[in-house]
Amino acid sequence: MNGAESLINALAEHGVDACFANPGTSEMQLVAALDKQPQIRAVLCLFEGVVTGAADGYGRMADKPALTLLHLGPGFANGIANLHNAQRAHSPILNMVGDHATDHLQHDAPLTSDIRGMATPVSQSFTVSPNAEGLAQTGLQALSDSQAYPGSISTFVVPADHAWTDIAPPATQLPSVPTARASDDTIAAVAQQLRDARNSGLFLGGRALRADALYQAGRIAAATGCRLVTETFFARQARGIGRVITERLAYFGEMAVEQLADLDTLVLVGAKAPVSFFAYPDKPSVLWPATASLATLVDVRIDALDALTRLADLLDAPAQPVTASAQAAQPLNHGKIDSTELGKVVANRLPEHAIVCDEGATNSLATFLLTANAPAHDWLTLTGGAIGQGLPLAVGAAIACPDRPVIALEADGSGMYTVQALWTMVREQLDITVLLLNNRSYAILNIELARVGVEAPGPIALSLLDLSNPDLNWADIARGMGLQASTVETVEALDQSFAEAMAHKGPSLIEVML
Repeated sequence: MNGAESLINALAEHGVDACFANPGTSEMQLVAALDKQPQIRAVLCLFEGVVTGAADGYGRMADKPALTLLHLGPGFANGIANLHNAQRAHSPILNMVGDHATDHLQHDAPLTSDIRGMATPVSQSFTVSPNAEGLAQTGLQALSDSQAYPGSISTFVVPADHAWTDIAPPATQLPSVPTARASDDTIAAVAQQLRDARNSGLFLGGRALRADALYQAGRIAAATGCRLVTETFFARQARGIGRVITERLAYFGEMAVEQLADLDTLVLVGAKAPVSFFAYPDKPSVLWPATASLATLVDVRIDALDALTRLADLLDAPAQPVTASAQAAQPLNHGKIDSTELGKVVANRLPEHAIVCDEGATNSLATFLLTANAPAHDWLTLTGGAIGQGLPLAVGAAIACPDRPVIALEADGSGMYTVQALWTMVREQLDITVLLLNNRSYAILNIELARVGVEAPGPIALSLLDLSNPDLNWADIARGMGLQASTVETVEALDQSFAEAMAHKGPSLIEVML
């Protein structure tokens, strides 16, 4: 076998079963090795930002890394924005980057680049294969690094000659990765703080938002009366009927300050202390009250379920928390669609066990609020703020969970960043319904313009936030990539189209005119 085959076989043997790829010449041996390994599903993406965003969605839903295949430094650079998002989500991702053959680097060929310099800011670990014989073990070490709780990004480089050189089958092993647990002293100290507090809250993020961990948080709330507040942008939250009810921290800083104003104790569980997404003139950056005590039960790298369970037991919390009750039908208004009517349609029609990938920006908040009592589902958000995440995230989630319907709430401006994801949805025949929210504007930036103090923007400023002239016709764009697509302008048409999409498995796009 050659080095590439030893690597791909070792990764498959240790559970890697998906590879999102955009390869080039330096990766051809890796492509050939994937061709010989049936345990790994190889998925072509037409842009590296789709590759990395899909790996993020896969990692969030599978709780294990997908492999990415990227072409030297420029290919990696094209995927950095969604690796930034994935890093904020603490998603497990295993980046495999091809490079020139080692003896070719000295010639400074056009694609020679500083891969280490590009990868290090968005990778928890970075390694370069030492030789063909060590290539498989290099990959397994990176795989192990990516599996550190709750997940991280590992990047390793495969020089082309290490991939093509023939070797004897190497001896390899996957290093073990222990998960850290909170100390007994920390559990006891937090329990006492919650007992002593008058108005307390748990600020939840990371794995604390999974169904089992939320169940324990709900027990703690039942015992102490504390509020359960989530990060504004979380990697994945279990929601809906039978799940513990939470409140989401407001996006705008002054609203978040008001939301948390009455707390005297805030306990961090898998989340950092809340701060404003951006700085604004004369507005606060720190969102919790200056008079409140701040405590950490666990940071994102410590087992949240274990700590919450032990804390609940120490507090003699009741066995059953308060959970969301039965679904209530939302009566629809007729005529033009707005964000509220959109939310009602989704809440009424959302199937059980759906996965919602939310990059709807200004038009998806109502949908989030109205689906609190929808059938049980998972909600994924834009963790790092780098737009262009939503469509690739849906691709990865659908491949990780092929038996679950995926709904992508996608803003028109954000969607154009990684529109190529639509093509992959069709090629792979993924069960994804894209609700493309078309208001022909970077609407959030119009709000932000006023918030930073620009009171009378002129035509040039406004033109930089406008997505008309020419209009983006998303149904035509989708059809051009082979996707079944329609455009709806009324609530009735949206309700009918979404009902049809939920009744049939496969990819489709509904352009929602707002």
